[in-house]
Amino acid sequence: MGSQAMGISGSGNGSLTREPLDSAQADAFAPMFKALGDPVRLRLLSMIASARGGEVCVCDLTGEFHLTGPTISHHLKVLREAGLVDSDRRGTWVYYRMIPAALAVMGTLLETGIPV
Repeated sequence: MGSQAMGISGSGNGSLTREPLDSAQADAFAPMFKALGDPVRLRLLSMIASARGGEVCVCDLTGEFHLTGPTISHHLKVLREAGLVDSDRRGTWVYYRMIPAALAVMGTLLETGIPV
């Protein structure tokens, strides 16, 4: 899922402050933002994004939460379906990695050009 494919140019012209999204763009981007609206998923994404080597085993994620394995799996599925992470099964375990282009698209949308 590249920024060009989603209708956002790499030059920053896709910012919400430059022009309104059309209906198709809003439909495409909403699941990404919705997925991050949950504190557990936001934390999971942060853990995956900051993992050494760029990926993390689900076995290393589950112990960080007071949630059941199936609940963690559900949250990871939401992140995967939103296009924010990808995964591979290796034997018994599933390894997750962030999709940098997805976060770049979200960042471009939120760019205001106002220094912080």
